[in-house]
Amino acid sequence: MTAPTLTPRVEQLMNQIETGLDRGLIPASIYGDPQVYQTELRNIFGRCWVFLAHESEIAANGDYVVRRIGEDNFIVVRDEQGSINVLFDACRHRGVQVCRADSGNTSHFRCPYHGWTYNTTGELVGAPLWRNAFGGMSKEENGLVKAAKVDSHHGLIFATLDPSAPSLRDYLGGMGWYLDLVFGLDEGGVEVIGAPQRFVVDANWKSGADNFCGDDYHLGTLHRSVWEIGAFPVPFRENMMGYHIQASPGHSLSFSMAPDADEPGPKFFGFPEDVAERFTSGNRISPEQLEIARRSRVFVGNVFPNFSILALPMTEDGAKHAPTGVLTVRTWQPKGPGQIEIFNWFLAYKSMSPEQKDRAYRAGLGTFSVGGSFEMDDTEPWITVGRTGRSVAAELLDFELNYQMGMPGIGIAKPVDDWPGPGITYWTRYEEGVQRNMYRFYAQMMRAPKGEWPKLTFSGQ
Repeated sequence: MTAPTLTPRVEQLMNQIETGLDRGLIPASIYGDPQVYQTELRNIFGRCWVFLAHESEIAANGDYVVRRIGEDNFIVVRDEQGSINVLFDACRHRGVQVCRADSGNTSHFRCPYHGWTYNTTGELVGAPLWRNAFGGMSKEENGLVKAAKVDSHHGLIFATLDPSAPSLRDYLGGMGWYLDLVFGLDEGGVEVIGAPQRFVVDANWKSGADNFCGDDYHLGTLHRSVWEIGAFPVPFRENMMGYHIQASPGHSLSFSMAPDADEPGPKFFGFPEDVAERFTSGNRISPEQLEIARRSRVFVGNVFPNFSILALPMTEDGAKHAPTGVLTVRTWQPKGPGQIEIFNWFLAYKSMSPEQKDRAYRAGLGTFSVGGSFEMDDTEPWITVGRTGRSVAAELLDFELNYQMGMPGIGIAKPVDDWPGPGITYWTRYEEGVQRNMYRFYAQMMRAPKGEWPKLTFSGQ
């Protein structure tokens, strides 16, 4: 296969990533260069599996939501037979947007320009004055275009535009084991609470993905006020004890974890005890996964490229409410090299009571939302990271960012050989191999020839 044609500038930056990662260095310009961004839309978002929605958002036949792959709108709809379709939101006649609401329930989508009408499987079913205008033309060949592949994992709906993409399970690799650990804890699974929040930030999408790979080092400085107001129940130094895991190429995560199950403090990410009791019944996950969940205070991870997950005990007001388990997922939707739209969902285990779901939702709103304490902390530095990435100085000076934490001889983090799950594992969370894992796969995807994929397992696995 022929490698994709990269501009000289993009080629230079990818070379810098591949040669610099062994020294823990990454060129800052990948956070703002417009040529890099255009390549990302095609080689990253145009090929990788991208999270779009949760099945609970389209529970009934005819339910739909409009979501994005890269900058492009897709209709995620449950058809009359109960199957899920991901349809490019563009009429086959003139390319006009056919869906004008962000969500709803319908039996058909009708183009406002000339009235071409499609059902929920994307089939063209009619148009005004059909016999005079199009009699004899094939309807079957003029339906809405579908994503190349669609699949779901624990109700999490993903799609890819690349027909040569591996299966979703193969793409997730070892990360699937950790998604099972979080989303498979309860027999009934999870559901979305309310519509996703959406807000725009002048930052690059990689800042959010990088952070949720496991940037735990910033917690004691940027989020110091969270401890001061009692929003999080684990002291900072204890919270840094845990594991960084490169689950599979591109996908990374972090656990804050008690040394053993008898350690005082939150278990099962802080979910209420009566909810946690249901986690321990049945055999939905392995004993090893269950023990990790039992000891876990925080789970944070990123499925490459832009789908992030967080489970932890939080409260919006420590004086009035004790911390409770919060489960949130989000995507960092690109809107240009210097802007993202954050889609932020809150989820709950279906077996939780309405009161428990409401408490978790309110705790999440006060901490990880457009007005939440964590969100307001995080987005300010990300704005300046993007500004640096777009700067002339960063380009002319070949300015590189330091990702050396946890490399041999630097810091206290050490490799772990007896971790029961898949991936490359380090103790403690003072470590940046999780981010280096993301950028290594990123550079490989940016250069991967059409129809070919980088290795989805680590050497020796």
